[in-house]
Amino acid sequence: MPKLKTRKSAAKRFRATGSGKIFRRKAFKSHLLQHKSSARKRRLSTKALVNERDEDNVRGMLPYL
Repeated sequence: MPKLKTRKSAAKRFRATGSGKIFRRKAFKSHLLQHKSSARKRRLSTKALVNERDEDNVRGMLPYL
């Protein structure tokens, strides 16, 4: 069998936890930050787990994760 290719765009966006779940960054924290509250920006800075319904899709893009 040939090796499977990793989708590099997905590899830059997702990381695995120790237990095998997948982390992602939250959206809306890249620009236009001056009118967003500090609490909102702080909340957006935390990592989030990928939804269980999307996890199979992400794992398909990252075969060696």
